[in-house]
Amino acid sequence: MTQAPAKPRRTGRRHDREIIALALPAFGALVAEPLFVMVDSAVVGHLGTPQLAGLGVAAALLTTAVSVFVFLAYATTAAVARRVGAGDLSAAIRQGMDGIWLALLLGAAVIAVVLPTAPWLVDVFGASSTAAPYATTYLRISSLGIPAMLVVLAATGVLRGLQDTRTPLYVAIGGFTLNAALNAGLVYGAGLGIAGSAWGTVIAQCGMAAVYLSVVVRGAKRHGASLRPDAAGIRASAQAGVPLLVRTLSLRAVLMIATAVAARLGDADVAAHQIILTLWSLLAFALDAIAIAGQAIIGRYLGAGDVDGAKAACRRMVEWGIASGVVLGILVALARPLFIPLFTTDPAVKDVLLPALLVVAVSQPVSGIVFVLDGVLMGAGDGPYLAGAMLVTLAVFAPVALAVPVLGGGLTALWWSMALMMAVRMVTLWVRTRSGRWIVTGAAR
Repeated sequence: MTQAPAKPRRTGRRHDREIIALALPAFGALVAEPLFVMVDSAVVGHLGTPQLAGLGVAAALLTTAVSVFVFLAYATTAAVARRVGAGDLSAAIRQGMDGIWLALLLGAAVIAVVLPTAPWLVDVFGASSTAAPYATTYLRISSLGIPAMLVVLAATGVLRGLQDTRTPLYVAIGGFTLNAALNAGLVYGAGLGIAGSAWGTVIAQCGMAAVYLSVVVRGAKRHGASLRPDAAGIRASAQAGVPLLVRTLSLRAVLMIATAVAARLGDADVAAHQIILTLWSLLAFALDAIAIAGQAIIGRYLGAGDVDGAKAACRRMVEWGIASGVVLGILVALARPLFIPLFTTDPAVKDVLLPALLVVAVSQPVSGIVFVLDGVLMGAGDGPYLAGAMLVTLAVFAPVALAVPVLGGGLTALWWSMALMMAVRMVTLWVRTRSGRWIVTGAAR
């Protein structure tokens, strides 16, 4: 009788080991990606203010174009993990290749749009007359690397589905190092200016894509999986990605509305808002790493038909999400006096920043639950529900956020509306998870 709890404890420890083994490398890879833009900014910043401003506009456009297709990683992870759980590695890699072919097709389409419209896009984003030529140059050159960037997303999903998050970490570190070296060499050594920075990023991204492809091709040959494009498979990958695309666009709309509202509150408020978004993004990387582990683990359990294992893993990851959120919230609250001087010395910005950061700290446990359940449902391939839930969240958030300046609220009120947004997401995801309707077993949903 006294030894009855041993099995749950052993099961919990097993899940802990799996989560840590997948989440830690995933976090490293997630953090490495934004460092590309940071390196470009550091190098180009020494060329002059117009060049740096141009880079800022072009990088924002490029990041938006690529982040819209993040479903290439998410949908591929879930689909591959299911087939891994079913014990069919050949079909798993074949599924991954469909995602990679889709990435190449989408990348080619994006290039076809961006190259001729680059000056117009730069103008729409409000680049000044002095910064616009640099922004156009950087955007046109860097857009040539978009197919490679999308291949990296899809191939990352393949490896995550295969329960491998270490290789993406190593590739991200290698890509970051190569990008830094190429930027310095091409911008200053070769005297190419901002064009050299763009070419350095393109070459680094192509190098990363080449490494990923070599890993996937070796796996395909080992397990007898075909590398040829399959129209039906590519179409299925696209169909699985559409709901996640809707989810991503809805989330981007939330962030755009929040920034637009902050801009209406005044210069100090929008400056503080940008600082908070920087911190919020870093916190999101930490929580998203657990979500990525959830995608891979849940997909594998469902593919293997292990319903109890999937439920147990879900419960354990929710506990991880809550604990991580509590820890991150405490760190944000305690580190506020140390964090703020790194970004601003303006008393007006500090005054609005301090209370808003406290809201971010308080809402972190909710964020932890949201990220984990998001990952669980993605791993289950429950994309249509995620799309609907995010649209509901957007419908609730938009009027509340837009009412903030009308009712005389400030930045703290805006971030309470962001906390409300996360709470609505938590409720919608929790209801779905509790219903059990996300649990569909087998090699395909």
